[in-house]
Amino acid sequence: MLKTLTFTLMHFCIAFGVTYALTGSVAASGLVAAIEPLCNSVGFYFHEKIWQCIEKRPGRQAQRPAHAWLHHQA
Repeated sequence: MLKTLTFTLMHFCIAFGVTYALTGSVAASGLVAAIEPLCNSVGFYFHEKIWQCIEKRPGRQAQRPAHAWLHHQA
């Protein structure tokens, strides 16, 4: 959960900065920065959960080539 919260904070700052650079409006930047990263963070959380389920499926390790860098992590 900490990963999701720090991602949200980083995303908030980026969204605010980009929107402010494009519009020059603090109000529009605050609105976009508040809404977009929160929606994205919810999506990120579920994306991680889905990938955890995929990676736990039986036979998943056998599909990975022997030269893959992930093969060496256990």
